[in-house]
Amino acid sequence: MKTLTLVRHAKSSWKDNSLADRDRPLNKRGKRDAPEMGRRIAAAGVRPSLIVSSPAVRAWTTAKIIANEIGYPREFLQRDSALYLASVNGILDVIVSQDAGFNNLMLVGHNPGFTDFANYLVPGLTNNMPTAGVVSVELDTDDWSLYDKPDVTLLLYDFPKNRP
Repeated sequence: MKTLTLVRHAKSSWKDNSLADRDRPLNKRGKRDAPEMGRRIAAAGVRPSLIVSSPAVRAWTTAKIIANEIGYPREFLQRDSALYLASVNGILDVIVSQDAGFNNLMLVGHNPGFTDFANYLVPGLTNNMPTAGVVSVELDTDDWSLYDKPDVTLLLYDFPKNRP
């Protein structure tokens, strides 16, 4: 069995129009929501053995904040440029490239690809994965070769406005 967790980056700022899309930071709400979602991920028992993030500032910052909240060593965080605005196939390619020794993978990235991929795994789950939203699934497989989708069990679907 494998566990895959998708985290959409927290809310980003559009304040500085001179910044390239990849360079946009988190805004005030994003800085508030990312640690909260990290705490919820920890409370749900999600313990990634590997976290891979898009290199975009908003995604990388979200990954670092969540890593801190769940006790994941920040020095083990990885960036993969293929996750920047990736499609379903691009996300699949990143997952398939991971070592089978990692049993619990977390990806941090962007919409619309993350919403599309969440719905690929769990059809009809959501029409929009909100910023800082989290989807975690258990996969009935021994490796990351998900081109032939294995049986999937939804473990967690949460987002900041889903207040307890």
